[in-house]
Amino acid sequence: MQSDRLLLRGRLLTFKAEPQTPDDTAAFDYIEDGALLIENGLILRHGTYTDVVTDAGSADIIDHRPHLLTAGFIDTHIHFPQVQIVASWGAQLLDWLNTYTFPEETRFAEEDHAAAMACRFFDLLTNHGTTTAVAYCSVHKGSAEAYFEEAEQRNMRMIGGKVLMDRNAPDGLRDTPLSGYDDTKALIEKWHGRGRAHYAITPRFAITSTPAQMEMAGALVTEHPDCFVQTHLSENRNEIAYTLELYPEARDYLDVYQSYGLLSDKMLLGHSIHLEQREIDALAETGARPVFCPTSNLFLGSGLFDDAGLKSRGIVNAIATDIGAGTSYSMLQTLNEGYKILQLQDQKLHPFRAFHWITRGNAVALGLEDRIGTLDEGTEADIVVLNARATEAMALRMERAETLAEELFVLQMLGDDRSIDEVYVAGKAQKGKAPVMAGQRPSSRSRASREKELVLS
Repeated sequence: MQSDRLLLRGRLLTFKAEPQTPDDTAAFDYIEDGALLIENGLILRHGTYTDVVTDAGSADIIDHRPHLLTAGFIDTHIHFPQVQIVASWGAQLLDWLNTYTFPEETRFAEEDHAAAMACRFFDLLTNHGTTTAVAYCSVHKGSAEAYFEEAEQRNMRMIGGKVLMDRNAPDGLRDTPLSGYDDTKALIEKWHGRGRAHYAITPRFAITSTPAQMEMAGALVTEHPDCFVQTHLSENRNEIAYTLELYPEARDYLDVYQSYGLLSDKMLLGHSIHLEQREIDALAETGARPVFCPTSNLFLGSGLFDDAGLKSRGIVNAIATDIGAGTSYSMLQTLNEGYKILQLQDQKLHPFRAFHWITRGNAVALGLEDRIGTLDEGTEADIVVLNARATEAMALRMERAETLAEELFVLQMLGDDRSIDEVYVAGKAQKGKAPVMAGQRPSSRSRASREKELVLS
């Protein structure tokens, strides 16, 4: 009979701070033969296998050696209703929205469709190692219900909200200031703080919300200051110009949101590429979080995110996939493209900082680092098991890798869902691998893994 306790054995990597240089080993803990003792969805013990196993009692033991265990990945900007338009050929942002996004999102008025897509969406997240995400649902209240219901069934710490949009969208994809307020209020009351759910008040962007709706969004933020707020900012030059036509009194694009009281450290601003100096000053003053969406920015030709420039002002930047303009659910592939965008600006994304970013770094951006994003004792047991030899090309490269940093960089540049050997959400395995009891050797491993285990035993 399976125990309520679980012990995971493997190489452990968790971060205490953001690494400032490639040699900043004080920013993380790495244990070559480590273990995590888990009970009731929480990490009870974190340390060497020798130390932790003494407290394991009747815990089931799963031996993931030689793989690497890190905190589950966190995706801070993703569009749930866009799962079936990823990799749709198109022009730039506004044309892409009109051609693909808006027609697709009208389908989420159908509750059965929303529920079916939610199941597949969450499967894709966990298969790619993502255990927490911040998602835009469609304008339909039922799409948010489907999203939160699926998250609750899986006991995942998820953030999301129905979009508010009352103009510049097709029939069937608009609400009104009042209906948007009422639906959001009801969703907050039902879901925010229930289990592991958080609500995000979600005006899609200034172009699709009238001043009256922005005023309602501001009222919601005032009434629910513990909710997140998410929207888009300065992704595309034409978007910026159109926004300023619609809001001629605004000093700049960000001022639209600022003037309605939306900015705080609970606000996530997708893209934030083409920023004016006043906007950067306002981000620094209010603590609002820009979100870097590298695969999407490249796919739509939107521009290059200035990570170093914003960080130099003390601004906390998140990173995300932005499915469906983003082209991969994988936070590893997100790091791959992010590395290249920063290279073009003579900015560096070394592997320790990269893995901090998609774990503890994004948790810090969300203010949730005390719950997720690390393998610290007392935090929630959302864990990903990484295999740096998952493909032939990776295994060949790893024959020459000599350091942890090299291994992480292989995962950062070549990894994807094939590198995700297992995922645990609140301590529950998502890929169905059977427990391995103490003294037994795992059977569901690749030949390379089994050969490495002989060395570790």
